[in-house]
Amino acid sequence: MPQEKARPMPDQAPRRPHRIVFANEKGGTGKSTTAVHVAVALAYQGARVAALDLDTRQRTFYRYCENRAETQGRRKVSLPGPSFDVCHGETVEQLEEEAARIAADADFLLFDTPGRDDPFARHVAASADTLVTPMNDSFVDFDLIGHVDAENFKVRRLSFYAELIWEARIKRSRATIEEQRREMDWVVVRNRTGHTDARNQRRIDQALGELSKRVGFRVSHGLSERVIYRELFPSGLTLLDKGHLGELGTSHLVARQEVRTLVANLNLPMPDSLPTDRDALPLTEAA
Repeated sequence: MPQEKARPMPDQAPRRPHRIVFANEKGGTGKSTTAVHVAVALAYQGARVAALDLDTRQRTFYRYCENRAETQGRRKVSLPGPSFDVCHGETVEQLEEEAARIAADADFLLFDTPGRDDPFARHVAASADTLVTPMNDSFVDFDLIGHVDAENFKVRRLSFYAELIWEARIKRSRATIEEQRREMDWVVVRNRTGHTDARNQRRIDQALGELSKRVGFRVSHGLSERVIYRELFPSGLTLLDKGHLGELGTSHLVARQEVRTLVANLNLPMPDSLPTDRDALPLTEAA
């Protein structure tokens, strides 16, 4: 009797890396520093990470990773980190081709965007699985996502940026292709909270709470204003590179914990293939 042929399996969508987009149309919010530390944290956990810097002028993320690679060569050490490049494309199609190339085998694909209105930044923000918007704790930065009343600090209306993300999420929720229907997790990260007085911080708390219910983002504390973040840039090291930083003071240990907490709060979907014993990884208290 002839053997029955196996039934063909239904077509499956190709595996797509989880897209993490760091976007804010205002500069000076610690966006690139946050992005680098998240990328390195994921790499330390065993994830395969790729990153594309869309800021072709400043290239802060790219230069940080370049400095990290030079430090590895100079010290003859191996440091976890992302495969990285700067965007060279001139169209969205070329951008996506570059992203597909660099993230061919990646678990996560990070985009660091310029601190200005930019068509590529809009595109990747709308296609993000996790959208991270760092902001300083001030109403100057809050204005990016919502406009508040000058008298009572109530949110009057959404900003153009918030409306853009809201419309992108609605459009994706109505898509029929499973790959396009993945929900976006929008996380507003509050950096440099220590420089805000208590009354102003309460007002920002209230405005963020009100707006988060309307737009659907989550709020997480991020990185404080610390000199150590700027000092690490030339070497490309991060606060997670224990053993390569020399003696750290108490404030540096607190800063390291800030990074750990931030990465945990992003609640990123880690691949099942990663090791289950995380005690030696830098996101644990024992690290």
